[in-house]
Amino acid sequence: MLGRKHDAPGSPHYRDVRAVVELALLAGELGCQVSVEPGTFRGSNSDRTEFCVGGPLGEVNARASGHLAAHLPGVVFHPYDGRRRNSVAIEVGGEKYQYEPDNREYAVVAKFTPVESSRPVFLVCGQSSMANLAAIHFLRREFATVARGLRSTERFCLLIRVSDSATYEHHRAELAKDVSVAAFAR
Repeated sequence: MLGRKHDAPGSPHYRDVRAVVELALLAGELGCQVSVEPGTFRGSNSDRTEFCVGGPLGEVNARASGHLAAHLPGVVFHPYDGRRRNSVAIEVGGEKYQYEPDNREYAVVAKFTPVESSRPVFLVCGQSSMANLAAIHFLRREFATVARGLRSTERFCLLIRVSDSATYEHHRAELAKDVSVAAFAR
């Protein structure tokens, strides 16, 4: 599958696969076993830590959309509309984070434990596959530093900014803001 033209390095499909590989590496570093569920998976993560990656818009990742609605009511992804400036913008706490392809993109990274589960969910929702990959790459590199500044490492929501992706691909990512309070507010 990676041999097809649209799966070449730099394509959205390639970045999605690369994001999963980055997560598997992170899980391995933490001594976790990894299993992959289909995008149609429904139900509780129960006693397994879940990594859910992908944008919540359209039919792309219904699980991510459901997690946002159930656990992060203060986070809104504006739908795609090529005629509007806030197309694909992420809104948290009344502030909009615009999608500017190849220049500035954002991803939401959250951790929470559903009431019916004993293990957490890590949710990575970006404005593009580039933003997803950049957020995961950033966390692998910087989580220990970021964690020291969090109120809690058990429940948080971070906004990761990716800049100049046309030049630096997924390597230029940084913590834009801890949006935990606004994201979890009902």
